[in-house]
This record gives sequence, structure tokens and C-alpha cells, in this order.
Amino acid sequence: MKKTTVLNSHVSQAISTLGHFDLLTINDAGMPIPNDSHRIDLAVTKELPRFIGVLENVLTEMKIQKMYLAEEIKTHNASQLKAIKQLISENVEIEFIAHSEMKAMLKSPLNKGNIRTGEITLYSNIVLESNVTF
Repeated sequence: MKKTTVLNSHVSQAISTLGHFDLLTINDAGMPIPNDSHRIDLAVTKELPRFIGVLENVLTEMKIQKMYLAEEIKTHNASQLKAIKQLISENVEIEFIAHSEMKAMLKSPLNKGNIRTGEITLYSNIVLESNVTF
């Protein structure tokens, strides 16, 4: 049995395929995620699982160098932004982009997975850019 904290086989597989600069997204329940092989739907019901819990879990196995957040999170979901910043190390770059640009990143060839959570708070979406572990 697997010893590390990411037990979902689809999430674990997506993380294991990441190379330097590849992307992984974690999204709220309303994000229009493409219905393709990169879709990892964890949503069970409203608020289950929560975005921040999934992000915390993914970060146990993924080293990131940069993250992208919607500019709108600053004014529409400041508490979620604060929770995200508490999980991310100081050397990780944060880039704020338009929500429409974030939607386009769901289809990027660098994107290895789009994780859908049960989160129902506005702009609870993140694009994680992988770093190397050496």
C-alpha cells in the first residue's frame, strides 16, 4: 500500500508525470474543466472535498516554482487567498492573471491534470507550475 499522502490514483499519476515547468490545476466545482483525459473529478457534493484540503494534499508530493491565481481572488475571496499563501513557501512566485486566461490554461499542452473539487467559493482555482526536486 502507498505510504505517501496522495492516495487518489489519478492525482498521483498526474503528479508522477510532471516535468520541470509542467502544470497541474486545482479547481472549484464551477470551473468549466474540459471533459478529456486530464479531468480528475473529486467532487462528491458541495464543499466535499474542499479546495484548500486538496491543495495541501497535492503539495505534499509536488514541488512548485510558480502558481497562477485569478486576479479576482484578491477582492472576491481574500480568505481563500490568505489560506493559499499560508501553504506556499516564500520562494514560490505568485502571478495574478485574468480568470479567462486561467480557463485557457486548462487546455495547455503542459497541463498534466485538472482536478475538480467540491469547493463552492468564488475563484478557488489555482495553476501550479512544477519545479525540479534537485
